[in-house]
Amino acid sequence: MFAMSINKAQGQSLQFAGIDLRNDCFSHGQLYVASSRVGSPNNLTSLPPADSAFHISALSYNAAFDYASTASLGSMSVVCSHCHAKKWKNEPAGLCCSGGKVRLPPFEPLPEPLYSLLLGMHPHSPHFLEKIRWYNSCFQMTSFAAKQISAGHFMPTFKVQGQVYHYIGGLTPPSGETAKFLQIYFVADTNLQIDMRCERYKKVRAALVAQLQQMLHEHNGYVKQFKAAIASVSAQNELTVVIRADKKPTPAHRGRFNKPTSSEIAIVVSGQVFEKRDIVLRAKDDRISRISETHVAYDALQYPLLFPRGEDMYTIKIPLYDPKTRLPTSKYVSARQFYSYHLMVRTSMNHLLHMHDLLNVFIVDMYAKIESERLAFLRNNQRQMRVDTYGNLQDAINAGDAVSSKLGTILPPSYTGSPRYYFEKTQDALAFVRHFGKPDLFITFTCNPKWKEITENLLLGQKSHHRHDLIVRVFRLKLKSLMHFLTNGEAFGPARCHMYTVEWQKRGLPHAHILLWLTVRLDPNKIDSVITAEIPDYD
Repeated sequence: MFAMSINKAQGQSLQFAGIDLRNDCFSHGQLYVASSRVGSPNNLTSLPPADSAFHISALSYNAAFDYASTASLGSMSVVCSHCHAKKWKNEPAGLCCSGGKVRLPPFEPLPEPLYSLLLGMHPHSPHFLEKIRWYNSCFQMTSFAAKQISAGHFMPTFKVQGQVYHYIGGLTPPSGETAKFLQIYFVADTNLQIDMRCERYKKVRAALVAQLQQMLHEHNGYVKQFKAAIASVSAQNELTVVIRADKKPTPAHRGRFNKPTSSEIAIVVSGQVFEKRDIVLRAKDDRISRISETHVAYDALQYPLLFPRGEDMYTIKIPLYDPKTRLPTSKYVSARQFYSYHLMVRTSMNHLLHMHDLLNVFIVDMYAKIESERLAFLRNNQRQMRVDTYGNLQDAINAGDAVSSKLGTILPPSYTGSPRYYFEKTQDALAFVRHFGKPDLFITFTCNPKWKEITENLLLGQKSHHRHDLIVRVFRLKLKSLMHFLTNGEAFGPARCHMYTVEWQKRGLPHAHILLWLTVRLDPNKIDSVITAEIPDYD
């Protein structure tokens, strides 16, 4: 047995021959030379391309064949060597920690009874997981402001439109008003605290509220420091407490999750100047102030059950690391990198993924923070992006248009959802139609929440709508597999080009609309072979 190239095979007569077609390496006429080396076609064997099993398979549907097995993703068998995140084999290597550039320490173990409630070891666990958003609202120290979108009575997803705000008021309520949010923590009688929380949120149980309240008083660093600050000052009417935006104790480094200390929460004297992002709290102050998205306490004050110890979360200037030297670099971790790291499934317990509906609220809130950071970058770097060279804007400036002087931030086409982004995509689509004509196929690909890859990775008591992080990861991989099947696999024959767009249903499941242009147009007689319906066999 030996191998030879096509050129060497010219003039040779062989009794048996094999042709390797797994790689597209034949030029014009060479395939004929290779196949004519034997006298009988029975002595010719070929190795077909890897995707040939699917070649035009869409025109010959076989109900007995298990097509679902060809699109199976398998299990999360890939474990990142840097952060130990679990991924499917076709997911990007940098999805979790950007290839070792993001290094964040793990969270401390959850205190009781929160740990038992999340893992189903507490008698109130089913009720708590069902009403977890209500229980978090009982203890949140800041108020959440956004335009929430709802459709119908059953809304398994959390949607907001526009900007998200976190507000915080004074340490004690004005005279004649009832304490709320952070102010409840400073009511002297703990039983009265429980009554006030249960009065605001009717669906919670007083016994469970009492246990969680005691847990936060014992373990939450902000609660303990606030109470210590108030107790140290006799004249509370003039008390001012500041939570520093970035200040860390000397032994710590940026990006480390520390419980807040006295160097971060300080009592200040009247007239002292604060930094722009510092949180300034005054006693008996009826004003509310907005918290900066990049403040270290932004997450912990709003989600005390997600971060029961008051852990510091995202802030600016957390350094990226060199994966080889493991030393910090001059570049910083973005909000997207930070929260992508924390939302990954790992070999160890990630308590954020056990939070049911509260996880959905947190993800939406943090994505709004990510978008705010992106917009801030674009707003502060207009000159570097040379937006003044954009065609319509330059024409308006040259014409002396008064409107041009009032223009705000110009969003480039690289920003998803901007007017220029949509204009660019529309022009690309029209160019396809102008050059290739009308598309041959319009295909809709929907997400199935009962896909095996989703259901197998759900945690205790969870349903698919509790884990949108899993849904989008699985849908993206299956969509890529489908596009490979339609294009490289030539399910309907060779494809000239394609495009698709992803949309979300009202209840949160994604779907894709796909346009496909074929090299060989479908014959009308073949339409019945392409469009078929099958009634599932439940047996």
